[in-house]
Amino acid sequence: MKGAIYYYSGTGNTALACQYITHRMPIPFELADVTSTCDVDLEQADIVGFATSTDFWGVPRVLETFIDGLPRQAGKPAFVFNTFGAVSGKTLKILSELVTAKGFEVLAGHSLHMPENYPPMLAGKMASADAPSPAEIAGLDAFVGELGGIWAAMSDGRRVESHKLRLGFFDNLVPRRRRTTARKDMGEKFVDESACTECGTCERNCPYGAIRLGPRPIFDMSECHGCWRCYNQCPSNAIYTDKFRGGPYYPGPNELLRAKLES
Repeated sequence: MKGAIYYYSGTGNTALACQYITHRMPIPFELADVTSTCDVDLEQADIVGFATSTDFWGVPRVLETFIDGLPRQAGKPAFVFNTFGAVSGKTLKILSELVTAKGFEVLAGHSLHMPENYPPMLAGKMASADAPSPAEIAGLDAFVGELGGIWAAMSDGRRVESHKLRLGFFDNLVPRRRRTTARKDMGEKFVDESACTECGTCERNCPYGAIRLGPRPIFDMSECHGCWRCYNQCPSNAIYTDKFRGGPYYPGPNELLRAKLES
């Protein structure tokens, strides 16, 4: 038996968590980033995971589009997983609904608190830089144990019941925010020509194809989803907005997080 996890990770936190999960599973797992070429054979996976970072208290459009393009399933076992900075909202529930609508049977789900990577929140001193806590790591380990139990039951031919997601009281109250709000929060994007090296990192990394080089970045705001990936991951910090310049940035998992999840 083997498994697969399809994931979207804006700054690498979710990818790191997925690696943590797969390294502790009793069966081999393949990881597939939905923003790049996914060559994982879905039919060869006995259980499929779908993982994402929280995007405006919901599921990023790029992952929604990917799931929508998958072939219809007939009850293939699946699990859902999301990471979040300040608030998870209904992300896990929405992800489960998307996966279920494609004919997967969701058997488990988990949300993990991570360091915040959204610049407006970082500017408000809501970094959660030391997340996840020991208790949250223990919760992640319990989730991995649950997945191991599901695999054992499947191996023995035993029936595993569908998972009923239970969100916290506050998460249930949080509505998913509109993408127009995300773009408004970000503001119009610009390029510091003296800092830009024309490396193309922003163009390659944009999950929505909203950037082209000419030879410096040119932004198509009609396609932009305000995810901040270009701003956070520009190696020379050349991208700025009319609201944010010179930081704060979250280019990727910090050393403390790597120490917790790479051990």
